[in-house]
Amino acid sequence: MKNADAVSRAQVPGAPAPGGVDACPAPLDVRTRDRVTELLLQQGSATATELGLALGLSPAGVRRHLDAMLAEGLVESRERPDRGRRGRGRPARVFTLTAAARETLPHTYDGLATAALRWIAEHGGPAEVAAFAAAQVTGLEERCRSAMAEAGEDPLARAEALARALTAEGYAAGATTIATGGQLCQHHCPVAHVAAEFSQLCEAETEVISRLVGTHVQRLATIANGDGVCTTHIPARVQPGARPDRQRIVR
Repeated sequence: MKNADAVSRAQVPGAPAPGGVDACPAPLDVRTRDRVTELLLQQGSATATELGLALGLSPAGVRRHLDAMLAEGLVESRERPDRGRRGRGRPARVFTLTAAARETLPHTYDGLATAALRWIAEHGGPAEVAAFAAAQVTGLEERCRSAMAEAGEDPLARAEALARALTAEGYAAGATTIATGGQLCQHHCPVAHVAAEFSQLCEAETEVISRLVGTHVQRLATIANGDGVCTTHIPARVQPGARPDRQRIVR
């Protein structure tokens, strides 16, 4: 990572630094990298020479940005197929953006989803929004149920299996045992911005959790409501004949 940090400080002629290396101020470095990203997004792929011509920089200057982006997993490179006579030099390498780089680009998915749900609420009412939310989590429930096939019947054991399944789905989840049962904590919510306006999304997800663990659950906190973690309480199973104040947690 230290090498990646070094190459990310791009250099341009005319700004001498110790050791005779030309250094570029950090703001220019960020702008140049953004322009490299924009060009690769527009063109699909390009060589360092092609990028340099478009940006008015030397191929070596552009390559320093590309090396840093390679180290961070933002671009990938491959040899460009040579359909003509091959010269004595090395084959040209072309660079393309990775899926990770595309995920960092600005998008309007949340705004579009919110607008769509507003339209549904206006024309169909809250019940239609709830139906839409329930339909959206159907696939998630099926995948999690398959992943929990070997979890058994105990709600807390199922909660642990569900946490692993949700983590695989990108929710960064975990399950813990507490005095009154268990807690399922989700540290990431893919739809938090939309759910902040439409609580039906959280309610549909809570119903899925209840069905998957096999018992009634209670949402204590949600990221959409401004909390740091989505927390769901899973009550301990009451053993036959046990007094309410001496319930034993089934492990």
